[in-house]
Amino acid sequence: MRFATIQSTQASPQLPAITDEEAAALGRTIVNLFRAWALSDGEARTLLGDMAPRTWARWKLGDIGRIDRDLRARMAILMGIHKALRYLFAEPARGYAWIRKPNEAFAGQSALDIMMRGEITDLLDLRFYLDAERGAW
Repeated sequence: MRFATIQSTQASPQLPAITDEEAAALGRTIVNLFRAWALSDGEARTLLGDMAPRTWARWKLGDIGRIDRDLRARMAILMGIHKALRYLFAEPARGYAWIRKPNEAFAGQSALDIMMRGEITDLLDLRFYLDAERGAW
């Protein structure tokens, strides 16, 4: 049996998965999402990995600055949660409100209660739950 040769490609491990420009755009999007979710400043800062109050205040003004890997990952997971909610709820307002509603699947806690525990794994758990609910396994 003869196999075709696969051409090698240049790997670029020095390039981030998300560029600085993309991360800044993602930061601005997260600010807008948190407004739609009606989060307090404290809630927003917790979901972003205990962001400093001054940094969050700058973000709300559109001054995003540099974003480290952990924060990029948190934002990507949060956007995945938002996307899953958009798939599950035809009306965006219902999805935005859902994060604060008590949920039997979470022993009466809300999705926000789960996310507010502050660990990146809590965000992932919610993301995986939503993906399972919409049949994305």
